[in-house]
Amino acid sequence: MTTNYIIGLDGGSQSSKVVIFDTNGHIVCEASEPLAPMHTPGAGIAEHPDDDLYDSIVAAASRAMKAFPGDPKDIIGVGLCTIRCCRALVRTDGTLAEPVQSWMDHRLSRAYEHNNDNVAYVTTASGYLMGRLTGELTDTAANYIGPWPMDVRTWDWFDDQAKFESFNVPRDMLYRLQMPGEVGGFVSAGFAEHTGIPQGIPVVHTANDKAAEALGSGLRDDATGLVSLGTYIAGMVVGKEFAAEPQTYFSNFAAEPYRYIYECGGIRRGMWTVSWLRDLFGAENALAAAEDGISAEERLNRLASGIPAGSDGLLCVLDWLAPPDKPFKKGMFIGFDERHGYAHMYRAVLEGIAFTMKRNMAAMTAERDMDLRTLVISGGGSNSDLMMQIFADVFNIPVVRNVVRNAAGLGAAICVAVACGIYPDFDTASAHMVRREDRFEPTPQNAALYGHLCTVAAEIPMHTDPILEKIHKILSDK
Repeated sequence: MTTNYIIGLDGGSQSSKVVIFDTNGHIVCEASEPLAPMHTPGAGIAEHPDDDLYDSIVAAASRAMKAFPGDPKDIIGVGLCTIRCCRALVRTDGTLAEPVQSWMDHRLSRAYEHNNDNVAYVTTASGYLMGRLTGELTDTAANYIGPWPMDVRTWDWFDDQAKFESFNVPRDMLYRLQMPGEVGGFVSAGFAEHTGIPQGIPVVHTANDKAAEALGSGLRDDATGLVSLGTYIAGMVVGKEFAAEPQTYFSNFAAEPYRYIYECGGIRRGMWTVSWLRDLFGAENALAAAEDGISAEERLNRLASGIPAGSDGLLCVLDWLAPPDKPFKKGMFIGFDERHGYAHMYRAVLEGIAFTMKRNMAAMTAERDMDLRTLVISGGGSNSDLMMQIFADVFNIPVVRNVVRNAAGLGAAICVAVACGIYPDFDTASAHMVRREDRFEPTPQNAALYGHLCTVAAEIPMHTDPILEKIHKILSDK
């Protein structure tokens, strides 16, 4: 009996990942390629240098195909998901006229400004990459978040001409929209030659990486929430209607037609902060970890597991990347005394992440009149038992992680499985391809302590923001 395979392409914020699955969602092989450091030539400018989004996918796909033990003829399709809130300016031949503008670029907060005659099209990261993989200028409607003339109720461009024109992108500069789970094109000869992925197989639209991650995490009902531990940490639940004017969350497209992801406020540079702190501890921690035969991060997890809940009074405020409307905000630790070392700092960061997401998700679920009974944690941070237990204790509900923890690629594969008729619908595909692995129950004593500390942590910015704003003004006036 022939086994069929699906390729999931996940173009993330820190790396591009390529995973080859069988049609039951088992990982056959995978590869990743780190992205180059962001190019920041001026204040508020953040660009992916050169053609890094495409080149990194080519590099990862090439390695994945070399490791693939099966017959390439049995690969039935490719699912593509990418980072969201990016803007790609494209020439007539589908190549970049300028570097892709990152979601961290302040230009994404404004309507498009046409100041380069080489720009023929304006699209998202997913539209650009679909064009490079297939030669077709199509894009998923489910990745148009932000400064785009998109009607989120109809999943199409605005019919109101005045509203459409206010976004300053002529219709003939936009790619043709399609739905998640639809074929956007077929692997071109050039992409096949560079990667080994078979020419002519379908490339299927999904959504942005967070929505694909929700699908690949098995988020199917309103009693289950998801926290995605990525560069940007997001908290999500799912639903079937667009929420017009929510107060505590955003209503975004899901990775399946006419469904929505409700997403609370997140943490900018969330897991980046964990990596930053690990690297800050430097050679001493890395050397000790190498002697123990473990990673530097795993050593910190082990040390921090020996620190009591609450980190002996050390709290962390996670504002390492200030929002555009509050540039004065900064990250901080508060509560140091002679007991504290870097294991305390590491645990305080993990607790700070959980506190922030608990408050934000609680506000969202209260507004939507939802009662979460289970929380799924995805992303690389879910590999940490300590992180999982902290989330269980802070949320005071069971927390689970899946067999496939970097779930965006699996979400992309689910879209392919539906598009190619392996499964009749998304519910059936999810039931066959997503599997839970571990479950963490809350510890009552820690849950009670964290309930109090979470409230205190929320009050810190009310006292420190005025001081930080004064410092920002002093330095800005220099």
